[in-house]
Amino acid sequence: MTADGAVDYPRLRELLDWQIEQGTDGIVAVGTTGESATLPEDEHCEVIKRIIDHVAKRVPVIAGTGANSTSEAIRLTRCAADAGADACLLVTPYYNKPTQEGLYLHHKAVAEAVDVPQILYNVPGRTACDMLPETAARLAAVDNIVGIKEATGEIERVVRIRQGAGEGFDIFSGDDATARELVLAGGQGVISVTANVAPKDMHDMIMAALAGDSGRAAEVDARLAGLHRDLFLEANPIPVKWALAEMGRIDTGIRLPMTWLSESHHEVLRASMRLAGLL
Repeated sequence: MTADGAVDYPRLRELLDWQIEQGTDGIVAVGTTGESATLPEDEHCEVIKRIIDHVAKRVPVIAGTGANSTSEAIRLTRCAADAGADACLLVTPYYNKPTQEGLYLHHKAVAEAVDVPQILYNVPGRTACDMLPETAARLAAVDNIVGIKEATGEIERVVRIRQGAGEGFDIFSGDDATARELVLAGGQGVISVTANVAPKDMHDMIMAALAGDSGRAAEVDARLAGLHRDLFLEANPIPVKWALAEMGRIDTGIRLPMTWLSESHHEVLRASMRLAGLL
């Protein structure tokens, strides 16, 4: 965002190019770190389209299209599919706290309405709604629901989801602090907050874990441990945006009700950035 709250498209394009140069394997357009919650529907679709156009098939683009209204989630998913998204990421409906049956019917309805690969996103710490492994496994039977971003940090869920969903269903970590363990336990990767500021190390750590090289994965992850923690000193994306500005990669701008990182946290986050070799 610019200082006046507009989407900073020139800086966004620079960030996309940097991420790809650093080895990032895919881009999530309009996820939590992209301030999706402050974008009205038309702007949400416009940002997705511009990201897809600029990435130009260099890596896959996964569009964040979840909503707590099923009809809105269908509209957002359709606009992302029409723009050429490779897949869509749909957070569980937040605030209204549906039952497990409601979660199943919501995601099934979106999948049946829009023919694009879809990844479930379970992050109860933000949504007050927890998709249980059994519900994820049930949804895995829907043809174009291809995976889940599991952000509880509970590694045993990988086993439960895998047992119910089978081998063809991808499980991604949504919790950077436990991503290495999740991949070593059989997950396919991470959709990461830390990768917004340290993309190369996150890529290298995950690739080592996927190769079963637990020692190398742990070595790289140790440099990132402070970031995994301190990028949540305040709600994401507040610390990420401050860190990127500190690195000179974006200007200072964020939309209300998000605010700029409190000064009392600056030196703490700087110390973790130095440990990771970012400053």
